[in-house]
Amino acid sequence: MSATHTPTSSAGHGTPPRGHWLALVGWILLPVAVGLVGAMFQPGEWYAGLQKPPWNPPNSVFGPVWTALYIAMGVAAWRVWRHGGWARQRQALTLFLAQLAANAIWTPLFFGAQALGWALADLVLIIVLATLTARRFWAVDRIAGGIFVPYLAWLLYASSLNAAILWLNR
Repeated sequence: MSATHTPTSSAGHGTPPRGHWLALVGWILLPVAVGLVGAMFQPGEWYAGLQKPPWNPPNSVFGPVWTALYIAMGVAAWRVWRHGGWARQRQALTLFLAQLAANAIWTPLFFGAQALGWALADLVLIIVLATLTARRFWAVDRIAGGIFVPYLAWLLYASSLNAAILWLNR
């Protein structure tokens, strides 16, 4: 090894840390679990009876889109975690968990409690936290930050749907 060459760290560059594939599965399962909890709250007759804007997609679109987004979020968190774990990425990963917790609340608010206004307020919180997460992730790993762009776009779309449904059914 030359004097100018330094070994690569196992946390994010070079050889991944031991158990990194198991960690990947764990990071993916975390947001997918949030989606599965949300899936317990089905739209049902109440939702079918609501006025919806013309840009509202068929119900069959939501499951695949959210599943893909949850998997992508897990991959992004794993990529950041690989850059030093919790010890070095506490802020980024805490923001990730905070936005995920806010995300987990939306479905019970909207479909469970039928609280459209509170659900919209929660979406605004999710957007703020997800934006902060994406910025932190971008600073650590540009791919991880970029993975959050489709999620943010979908959140903006979802908030427009939530706001329109609230407005049309006031």
